[in-house]
Amino acid sequence: MKLPLDLVPATLLRRYKRFLADVELADGSVITAHVANPGAMIGLQAPGARVWLSKPPSKTRKLPFSWELIEADFGNGPELVGVNTMHPNAIVAEALANNAIPELAGYDIIRREVKYGAASRVDFLLEHPSRPPCYVEVKNVHMMRQPGLAEFPDSVTARGARHLDELAAMVAAGARAVMLFVVQIGSSTAFALARDIDPAYGRAFDKARAADVEAIAYTCQIDHGSIVLAGRVPIQP
Repeated sequence: MKLPLDLVPATLLRRYKRFLADVELADGSVITAHVANPGAMIGLQAPGARVWLSKPPSKTRKLPFSWELIEADFGNGPELVGVNTMHPNAIVAEALANNAIPELAGYDIIRREVKYGAASRVDFLLEHPSRPPCYVEVKNVHMMRQPGLAEFPDSVTARGARHLDELAAMVAAGARAVMLFVVQIGSSTAFALARDIDPAYGRAFDKARAADVEAIAYTCQIDHGSIVLAGRVPIQP
């Protein structure tokens, strides 16, 4: 997935009210940028951090800039981390179109935002005439509390737990279901659940896995021009 070519560098001053961040531009001016991330962003909101912003062409936005990347150091040296939780679906859509996810290859039809469950929309529904439908939920991962280990979630997510229950229901109905964790941290070598942050999500995950919901995690390669899936990383118990 390509990022805008004209990303604007800035210095983070503070992130607040979840969706707002004050940043200082190179000319010394201070602006407020939109933060497309409802999570706690643990380790990714230290004042003074170097960040990069995009400026979508919309003329109706109240905040013209969006926060895209941050330079963070999790113990392996500075690296770029994607903080925009709107991007993983686009990253996965591109990868599916290019058959870059072997575990999800071989489907003829790829549909997005399809209604399922009680009142939800699955991120991707993969279909093939001779195979059961495959329901794929995508979760963004951007937390790392120890070098190499990416974790999800970074805050309580009742919605995420509900999605796991609904995926399990699809398996019970004869479909295939996959939870895909997209790690926007290139140095990640493994993935684990942050059970201390949301024990209920951990229990829902275990229940879903016992019901044959599949789980896979992919890390990303990130630079100032693009974010693409890089490779699968193991999921720790």
